[in-house]
Amino acid sequence: MSSAPTPFPYRLIATDLDGTLLRSDETVSRRTRDALSAATAAGAAHIVVTGRAVPWTRHILDDLGYEGLAVCGQGAQVYHSGEHRLLTSVTLDRQLAGIALAKIEAEVGPLALAASRDGLDGEVLVGSGYRVQDGPLPVVPLEDPAELWSAPLNKVYIQHPGLDDDALARVARSTVGNLVDVVMAGPGIVEILPLGLSKATGLSLAARRLGLRAADTIAFGDMPNDIPMFAWAAHGVAMANAHEELKAVANEVTASNENDGIAVVLEQLLLG
Repeated sequence: MSSAPTPFPYRLIATDLDGTLLRSDETVSRRTRDALSAATAAGAAHIVVTGRAVPWTRHILDDLGYEGLAVCGQGAQVYHSGEHRLLTSVTLDRQLAGIALAKIEAEVGPLALAASRDGLDGEVLVGSGYRVQDGPLPVVPLEDPAELWSAPLNKVYIQHPGLDDDALARVARSTVGNLVDVVMAGPGIVEILPLGLSKATGLSLAARRLGLRAADTIAFGDMPNDIPMFAWAAHGVAMANAHEELKAVANEVTASNENDGIAVVLEQLLLG
């Protein structure tokens, strides 16, 4: 008589996108798609948790045939992919952000700026000198700096001509960490966020809507902005390509995003 299959040990799988679920060409491998499908067939829910705002995330979710909840904008937005609807959205206090930027510039000199506007179709505005990564994601050049503040924002991106990402994030956090949150989300991506906002706050909201808890959750990520999510989840898995700060707090390290690191872990869990 055959034994019953081992139940999947987590009811919720939370995956970052860039550097984690996505390969460098912004695709998800067949192996990883199959592993996620098998895990969800075994009873787990899958939630994408990304720093990208909805307009930069929607096309990826649609390509995956993903119809569940997604946490976007570093936790600012809970998005229902199947209904193409924003369920929650948190915006940055623009006056507070302006004060924070002035304080950082007083420490390190002029910054290059970009910003993500709120909403399902919120544009990403890019100011003079801000280096945008090559790729298909749409941006709008910022001709007048005052335009940055003319509509609600989820976040402001900052770059510095002389400081690397880690150094800039460190200085910004020590200077304005009592006013806003500062995260390093990827190469060239240091962000100013509402104080107290993180992927963990957005993920906890989304999980609650599904009747799930932190104790039910395995999370995958690659950057320091995933640290709060790992602290919230029962089990945090860093990719081989992850930032050292995330590896230091992970429960385990898997293969890289290019080598199906998510699938490697899920396949082992499915085998029991």
